[in-house]
Amino acid sequence: MTNWGEVYRANIDAVTGLAEGLSTEELSTRVPATPDWTVHDVLAHLAGSPADALSGRMDGAPGPAWTERHVGERAAHTTDHIVAELRGSIDAVVTSLDGSDRPALVWNAAVHHADLHEALGKGAPPPQMWRPVVDAMAPSLGEHAGALAGVSDYEKFRMFFSRRSRSQTAAWGTGLDQETLDGFSIFGPRDDDQPIP
Repeated sequence: MTNWGEVYRANIDAVTGLAEGLSTEELSTRVPATPDWTVHDVLAHLAGSPADALSGRMDGAPGPAWTERHVGERAAHTTDHIVAELRGSIDAVVTSLDGSDRPALVWNAAVHHADLHEALGKGAPPPQMWRPVVDAMAPSLGEHAGALAGVSDYEKFRMFFSRRSRSQTAAWGTGLDQETLDGFSIFGPRDDDQPIP
């Protein structure tokens, strides 16, 4: 069984370490995977999600109003403040994960960690940060797993969370029709091409 607490801790440690070294310009960089948000906004959401989950403030989750609240409430916060909030909730989040086999907070951290890497041109995060999520999602491929065997695990990870466009998934040459490929994306298909490490 996957130790999701370790996966979460690794992602947050890496994200906060990354955040501490960013310039003002980098913090204001638009994140293609979440084009309405900057790097600072993504960090704010990553801090707000566990804060709300741990306090039971889940009205509207996981919709846009819920996530925008995280961003709005932390718009004036410094990176140091957001980093401290993220680090301060790690132990409580890890405790809350006991027995969960599809932990939303962990998957959210892994996905947005990769969003930040791609936006900042840093390549894919290390596999231990995201591969457990791909392994957990793999059964959803069902009878089409063989057709996607030639697609890298990282690209499948990005596809699962709607981080690859229709043209990008079509270019894989899987032989699957676009409707089938679109169906693997949790948040639906997208038409804007995404950075590929």
